[in-house]
Amino acid sequence: MYLVHAHLALPSGEQLPPNIAAVVRSAISVGDRVEHVAVHIRAGSGLTLGFYVLAGGLEEAEERAVRVCDRLLREVRQLATARLTGAGVPLMPLAFAPQPVD
Repeated sequence: MYLVHAHLALPSGEQLPPNIAAVVRSAISVGDRVEHVAVHIRAGSGLTLGFYVLAGGLEEAEERAVRVCDRLLREVRQLATARLTGAGVPLMPLAFAPQPVD
């Protein structure tokens, strides 16, 4: 399972409904192979969708998240004016990288 962040932008001044997380979650289908979606509204006019995707590899997970976003933008009326600005697996900070042993 991979966590893929998809970033959506809305036209300036447009507001998302307060129930957007429930709306997005209800639009996910079994065929999407998404185990969970975290919805984070960003300051300004955008949101980040955190897809926990079942996939055989990183590239497949990112492609699956983009396909799901494309479908959501077409089918979820509350997202009709949004556009996908990027999607990818978030990188871990260097603080969590293995340190050399002396």
